[in-house]
Amino acid sequence: MLKRAGVTDLVSLSAVGSFKGELPPGHFVLADQFIDKTYLRASSFFGRGCVAHVAFSHPVAPLLQKRLAAAAEAEGLAHQTGGTAVCMEGPAFSTLAESLFHKAQGWDLIGMTSMPEAKLAREAEISYAFVGMVTDYDAWHEEVGPVDVAQVVHHLGANADKARRLVARLARDFPADHEPCPIHSDRALEHAIITAKEARDPALVAKLDAVAGRLLARG
Repeated sequence: MLKRAGVTDLVSLSAVGSFKGELPPGHFVLADQFIDKTYLRASSFFGRGCVAHVAFSHPVAPLLQKRLAAAAEAEGLAHQTGGTAVCMEGPAFSTLAESLFHKAQGWDLIGMTSMPEAKLAREAEISYAFVGMVTDYDAWHEEVGPVDVAQVVHHLGANADKARRLVARLARDFPADHEPCPIHSDRALEHAIITAKEARDPALVAKLDAVAGRLLARG
């Protein structure tokens, strides 16, 4: 598990569709808000027997996002800092009606990853940031036509080298010591566990040791 390995910061890179003409294939978007439309995925380490509610109004750690933006700038990569990404369940692509609806809301991207990963990272007190690598225009673009696997694979391959450069630059310039997160994503569980110590399920508590051991031990 990442938490047991000592991971403090997590960057997710994902192929995404764009709802905006100014965000064409090849563009990177450092989205910082999400619309979660998943429904089949486990979205919490906690549950019946030990409940926790983490703050999630700002799902992306701002310092990590800032470092990603600096790395993208240094590498000369076309990018946008900030934006809203819809996470759909998949595996099928959007219907035309869904795509037009999402575009009408003013949202930027759509993909099939980021949720619940961002929520789980927050529960694990790991700072999270997201890079949407645009591969297509989903289903809304009349001239281009609806997305298919061939489009995604073609542009994903073209994005691969840029992604490697981005991550290499980020790693090279990353501080040796962990920076406290200004939105406390690295201390998200501090006041999140609501179940009283005497009411907690011992089996679940044991499973939560890696994620919340420091808090569960003290009650």
